[in-house]
Amino acid sequence: MRAPIPPVLADDEDLPPAPQQKRSLATRQKLLDAGRNLFAEQGYHATSIQAIASRAGIAAGAFYTYYRSKRQLLIVLMTELLARLRDLDLRPKGGAAGTDSRAGLRTFLAAVFRADLEYYGVVRAWQEAALTDAGLGRMQTAIESWTNARILGVFRLLRQYPNARPNRDLPAFARMMDRHFWSILARGASLPPRDFNREVRIAADVIYHYLFHDPLDRPGEGNPLPDGHGSVTPCEIGATATEPRPSGSARRRTIPSRAKIK
Repeated sequence: MRAPIPPVLADDEDLPPAPQQKRSLATRQKLLDAGRNLFAEQGYHATSIQAIASRAGIAAGAFYTYYRSKRQLLIVLMTELLARLRDLDLRPKGGAAGTDSRAGLRTFLAAVFRADLEYYGVVRAWQEAALTDAGLGRMQTAIESWTNARILGVFRLLRQYPNARPNRDLPAFARMMDRHFWSILARGASLPPRDFNREVRIAADVIYHYLFHDPLDRPGEGNPLPDGHGSVTPCEIGATATEPRPSGSARRRTIPSRAKIK
């Protein structure tokens, strides 16, 4: 699968000349690391250039040797993230869809999200800044168009598996999951690992149930349960909404007539 090319974000940015000396390159990297960490901890608006320079161990005035603004630093960090996303191999591994495909999707999606843990704060800061910066908002639209195309490509590959459901609305589903994935990334810096892993696992299950027949489903009957345990028929859906169906001796019990009650 040939991956779509990510959008170029910094074409109209007047970046200072790239440093050539080893020491200057190291200082620039320290600023990138400091900005990435502070954006994760505090968000975009609460992070100042002074704080970034202090975390990097340089004077605030030296910041402008490498970046003209905090916004420019954020754009460079997002460009780095897009490059990392571009290099991810999004071809799902494994054979035909079946009992192991659900676990395979979980493993695949977890590996994708683990690849860029240190950039989750960048996504948080980017989304925060884009709310009030029209230029970043336009860049975000281009980014989402690119990531949506990549996700749609993955779903089209999965559709070729023997157990795939026919007639799925893949473009709409790709747009929905793309928005959800960006939400997970933006909250990843503040979510406890257990909660983050749980969200990724649930997202994988949603993809599995939308795209594939559950092996436990009988053709033409019921809908897959959210937790993947077989299927539920319309009658059972009604039963679960009221009281549990009786079992054992309770089934043989009858309601006394009025005469007996008297």
